[in-house]
Amino acid sequence: MQNTTHQQCVLDLLQQQGLLRASDLDAIGVPRVVLSRLTASGQLERVGRGLYRLPGSTASEHESLATVAVKVPQAVFCLLTALQFHELTTQLPRQLWIAMPRGSHVPRLDYPPIKMVQMTGDVYTTGIEEHLRDGVTLRVYSVAKTVADCFKHRNKIGLDVALEALKDVRAKRKASADDLWRYAKICRVANVMRPYLEVIE
Repeated sequence: MQNTTHQQCVLDLLQQQGLLRASDLDAIGVPRVVLSRLTASGQLERVGRGLYRLPGSTASEHESLATVAVKVPQAVFCLLTALQFHELTTQLPRQLWIAMPRGSHVPRLDYPPIKMVQMTGDVYTTGIEEHLRDGVTLRVYSVAKTVADCFKHRNKIGLDVALEALKDVRAKRKASADDLWRYAKICRVANVMRPYLEVIE
C-alpha cells in the first residue's frame, strides 16, 4: 500500500513541477527506487541523469533551459542564451550560456551542451530575473544586464552580436538608456559602450 502512495506522491509532484530530480524525493521522504519502478512501468520518462518527467509531456522550447535550471540551481542564463530568451537575437546558439560564481566548475551534464562564464560580486548577482517555464524557475539576466554582458564578453561572442543586441533593445524599447548605463558601469564596460549608446540615443 505504501508503495502506491509513494508513486502517487511522485506523480503529483511531477504534475506541479514538470521536471523532477532524484534528489527531490528526499524532501518528501520517498525512496529513490520508486523512480526506477515508475520508469519501468512507463509512467515516468528519464530525461537525463537523475532527471525525470511525465511521458508524452510536450517538450517546450524551454525544456533544455529547465533541465539545466533543475540540475544547476546556481546557474544564471546569460549572453546568447539570455538574448534568445528575450527574443533579441537571430543567433541560434549551439550551447546554453550560463554564468556561475567565480571558482565554480563547469557542470557535467549529458545534455544540453553548456558554455560557462565565471562572474564575481555584483556582476554575478545583479540583474537576475526569475521566469517560470514548464513548472521550473529559470534564472535569466535582464535585458539591460545581458546587453552589458555582451559588451564585456565581446571577445567570446563577437562585437557584432553585442551591437545587434543593443540596437534591437533600443528599437523595441525593451530597456531604458538609464538601465543600460547602470549595468554598463556594474560590468565595467561604460567606456566601451558610451560611443554606441550616444549614437543610438
